[in-house]
Order: sequence, then C-alpha cells, then structure tokens
Amino acid sequence: MAPVEHRQSIFLMIVRRLRAPLIMLIVIIAISVLGLTLAPGPMIDGESHRMSFFRAFYFISYTATTIGFGEIPYAFSDQQRLWVLFCIYMSVIGWAYTLGTVFALLADRNLQQAIAQMRFVRAVRQMAEPFYLVCGYGETGRLICQALDMRGRRIVVLEPDETRAGEIDLSDYAADVPALAADAGNPDTLRAAGLTHPDCIGVLAVTDDDAVNLAIAVTARLLAPRLPVVARAETREAAANMAAFGTAHIVNPFKTFTDTLALALRAPAAWRLLDWLTGLPGTPVEEGRPPPNGPWILCGHNRLGRLMIEALDAENVPVTVIDRLPQADLEHLWVEGDASSPASLEAAGIHAAVGLAVCTDSDVNNLAIAVTASQINKDLFVVLRQNRFSNHALFDAYESDMTVVASEIIAHECLAILGTPLLADFVQSIRERNDEEWCAWLLTRMIRRLGAMVPEIWSERINLTRTPALYRLLMRGETVTLDQLLHSHANRYEYLPCEVLYLARDDDSDLVIPAANTTIRPGDELLLAGRPGARDAFGLNVSNEHALTYILTGRDLRGSWLWEKLTRPKNREEVPRLP
Repeated sequence: MAPVEHRQSIFLMIVRRLRAPLIMLIVIIAISVLGLTLAPGPMIDGESHRMSFFRAFYFISYTATTIGFGEIPYAFSDQQRLWVLFCIYMSVIGWAYTLGTVFALLADRNLQQAIAQMRFVRAVRQMAEPFYLVCGYGETGRLICQALDMRGRRIVVLEPDETRAGEIDLSDYAADVPALAADAGNPDTLRAAGLTHPDCIGVLAVTDDDAVNLAIAVTARLLAPRLPVVARAETREAAANMAAFGTAHIVNPFKTFTDTLALALRAPAAWRLLDWLTGLPGTPVEEGRPPPNGPWILCGHNRLGRLMIEALDAENVPVTVIDRLPQADLEHLWVEGDASSPASLEAAGIHAAVGLAVCTDSDVNNLAIAVTASQINKDLFVVLRQNRFSNHALFDAYESDMTVVASEIIAHECLAILGTPLLADFVQSIRERNDEEWCAWLLTRMIRRLGAMVPEIWSERINLTRTPALYRLLMRGETVTLDQLLHSHANRYEYLPCEVLYLARDDDSDLVIPAANTTIRPGDELLLAGRPGARDAFGLNVSNEHALTYILTGRDLRGSWLWEKLTRPKNREEVPRLP
C-alpha cells in the first residue's frame, strides 16, 4: 500500500465505512422527532398541547444519547410516553450498530496502516536535522541504528516486516525513530521516507533481499544522485547490477571476510594493523594468532564456502571439502558426508590439517562440527560461521580463532563508510601496498603513540564550514604544516595524542601517512586516529582563531579569563619531534 499523504484520504475512508450507521441514526432521530410532534400531548385547559419540532428535537437529542430525561415543557401524556419508549429502544439499537461499526473500523488493519503512514510522513517532513534512511531492521539494521543513535545521529527506518518495525517502539533510542512497515523497494515509499528530504544525508539498503536492496540503490541513484548509498549484496550478480547503476559502496559480508582472511594469510602485520584501526573505539585488540599456511578443511560448499575456497586458492593453500551433496568441485578433494562425524573429518585428513573453516547455514551444526574437530586436533585454527547474531553467547563460549558474523561485518562496513569515508580508501591502500615490513613498523609506531586500545577514527575537510580559522589563514597565503596542527592549544610544546593516517587532495595526489612537514592546502581532507578527546582538541585547533594563532606563533590573542587559563603554556621546553 502506497503511503497516504493526504488526510482527506483517511477521512473519506472513515466516512465510507460509517455511511450506513450514520444514515440509520439520522433516520431514527428523524422518525422519533416526527412521531413526538404528532403524538397528542397532555390536556391543559381543555386543549391538547403538542410539542414543537425544536422541543421534540431537543428532547430526542439528550434522550438518545443519555437515556436520562425530563418531560418538557409539561408532563407527557400516555401517548407521548409510549412513543418515547419506542424511540429509546430504536436509539439503543442504532447506537449499538454504530459503535460496533466504529470499533470494527478502529481495528481495521488498512485504517491503522493508513494512520501510521500519515503520522510517519508527517514526522519525516518535520525533521529539521540531518538523518540517515535505513532500509531493513533485521540484525544488521538494528546494529546500525543502535550505533548511529549512540553517535547522536537521527534515523528513519523502513522495514517490510511489521513485527520487526514494531520492535523499534520498544527500543530505548535517545531520539524518536520514525518507522514504517512498508515495501522499501517502492519509489513512492522511499520518497515519503525522506529520500528527497533536504536533511537526508545517506541511505543504507541492508534488507535480507538483494532484489530489494538493488531497487533501493537504483531509486536513490535516480531520485537523489548526490546522496551516499551503502547497499548490501550477497551475490555477485546483485553487486554487479548495483555497480552498473553507479552505487559507490557495495558491501558483501562474505567477500569482505574472505578478503580479510586472505590478507591475514599473506600479510599478518597488515591484518593486525587493519584490525587495530577498524575495531570498536576504546576496546582492547586481542592478540589473536594469524591463520597458518598448510592443509585446510572446509565444511559447507555454499556461497561463503565457495568464496573461502577462492581466497585459500589465491594464497596457494590446499583445501579439502566436506559436504552432504555429491561432489560439485572437481579441482579439490571432496568428502561426501556429515562434517560433524569423526569418520568424515578423518577421511578429509583432520590430523594433518592446520585450519578448519565451518560455513554451513546452521549454527548448531557449525558448533557441533567445530567441537568434534577440535577434540581430534587441538591445534586447529578454526574459522566459524555464525548465522544468527542472537547466538553470540554460544559462539563466545566456544572461542573460535575467527568468527564470521554477516550482520556485524555489514554494520561495521556501513558505519565506517558513512562516518569516515576516507577510512575505506586508507584500508584499500594498505591492502594494495603489500608491504609487510612497513605495516609492522606503522603498527608499532601507532601503538607507541596512541596505546593498544582501538583509537577513534575521524576525518576533517579543510573548508570554511568545518575549519574556518585554518581556511581563512590558508586563503591569505599563509603556510601551515601537519606538524604545527598537531600541537596542543593548552600547551604548544606538547603534541595531541593523534596521528594523520591519510591525506586526500582534489588533484588525486593522496598521501598515506603524510610526513610531518607536509603543507596543508584548502580543500584537503585528513583521516586521523587518536585517543579519546583528541578529536575535540584538533577540531578547536583548526576552527578557533585564538587556538590556531597560539599553536602557530605562541602569541595569545586578547580573550576571556577562561581562554587565557586554558591556553597558558605550562613550560618552555624545546618542542619534541614526532617519532
């Protein structure tokens, strides 16, 4: 059902449903009034007094609605009382029919949906701050919405399943989340959900249906070509179609994971570096062992299994497949049977294997296979697929070396792309660099500077809106280097706990880990990593004229007592150099 944008539509629906009971009430009242005016009244001074139409209508009005009355203007005659009895029973029947129709109308699913759509459209139109349109509120959509809400971002949700959409009202989001149970692939629905709203800043197509995600991506490309769109695609065909329509960010969770696995096999230091940079800020990074090279066993020849085989083949890792279906891959050793059976595992060479990838579509089967295999070979490196996020307690208890959780992978990729688009470019440059020694050096340097906890990652573009003080200074022809910007505005002889990872320029002369003496230009975009608080401190450096002047020249501009207190240097030692 298309979104109802006009209140008249709901009004006309109500009128059509209540037409018969309303006509019935009108007829009952008309007959009652007419009969009361015709009934002979009491005899006063030898003359029968009949009721006027006005008094009869007045009497029937309060009698039909309250069943409580007084006889006006005189005590009724027996004929009038007999007619009033008839009117009372008629009005009871009429009101019973009318109220029954009203209750049935209020419970009507079409009316409830129409009212919900009207409220949803009104809530979206009244939004006056930037928001993301999230299509799909499954496990992935829920994780994305929770993360965006924690970051203070507003959200609008479209979810085809009515039960899932209803769960939003039970969630403890900091701000109201307009949600609608409707087909997210319908262009009219997307438009009503704010696709063309001036404050919409991004669209996330993360439903469980690749066809719907493709429809969302195509609609967004045609109706709002400037909006960033992140679309989920679990098949290569869907990803190719999205790319053909210009979708810049396509997330295939299985492809993302297998690329990470291949990187870990090929360059463990690069894998650890990316794991440190792309984790949840503020959490410790576990020192997991890298996947070993040697014979691997793969259980489950499905979509993920095939991508795993391609990744292992690319690193020249021998693979043996265990699956219930007859052999479908003639290039690899194949064992037909139940992978949770010790006999099947032994036939696949479990004693000599160094790695096990369990990729079936059942979480229970995956855990059973992993437990059985680990009992036979305790040194196995286990990659375990978790199909449902709700089963995380079971998988946490098993403690596999690597766990494939599609919803977490997609959510993390979407948040990274929308929150810090430059991070994707930096990650890609690390993958393409293929320099294990350089990655190990960079990881050591970063941990020494920022600590072992996952740092906060953010980007900063040098323009008048985001960095007014620095932008005006550069437009006057002044020269500013990265080294100067990384000083503290509280003490210019100290450095902020942050590092510049990537510098993107309009002429495509991008720099990975730019040198400290790199000159800043208007329009540059910086990708930074730092400890908690470093982001706010750096933002003040580039946006506040007092702070920028102080860290560049050491001169304090005239300001308030509080500003002087914050920026007063603590010592005058020589400025240390960045390691």
